[in-house]
Amino acid sequence: MAKCDVCGKGVTFGIKVSHSHRRSNRAWKPNIVKVKAVVNGSPKRINACTRCLRSGKVTRAV
Repeated sequence: MAKCDVCGKGVTFGIKVSHSHRRSNRAWKPNIVKVKAVVNGSPKRINACTRCLRSGKVTRAV
């Protein structure tokens, strides 16, 4: 599932518009990475977006 366990960011839906202005549905998916992180003092596998990893919201387990 394309959803961040930390911030809750998920898939966003919208409309793709071509050069000739034909419209079709599309989805913007977040950059989700499965990482081993420290959650409540113990290591656990979570799905985190790269923005949460980069900002330091997730502490990675070694």
